[in-house]
Amino acid sequence: MSRRSHAGAAGQKSHAPVFAALGDETRLMLVARLCGGQPRSIAQLTAGSRLTRQAITKHLRVLQGAGVVNSVRSGRENLFAFDPEPIEKIRSHLDRVSQQWDQTLARLQSFVEE
Repeated sequence: MSRRSHAGAAGQKSHAPVFAALGDETRLMLVARLCGGQPRSIAQLTAGSRLTRQAITKHLRVLQGAGVVNSVRSGRENLFAFDPEPIEKIRSHLDRVSQQWDQTLARLQSFVEE
């Protein structure tokens, strides 16, 4: 494996936990609620949901493990906030992959049209 492809594989492995964390409907809902910019408590995140506090906590731990959510202790409760950096890194990675595919398809098109 070349150095470049090995580095790409390492980058993909670092993105895998973020993709896995975002691959759940409940976690996507939590991220959407946290994208407003205000840190929220588990009670606030549970409001309007049929999920228990324990279920929300479990999903938040997965998001924290992937780096998508951070928590800060405030008095007796934890406040959770969205961290866009891991998703921005994935977006950058996907943009590079998309650009590579565009270049490959352009080469194929020019080859076929010759």
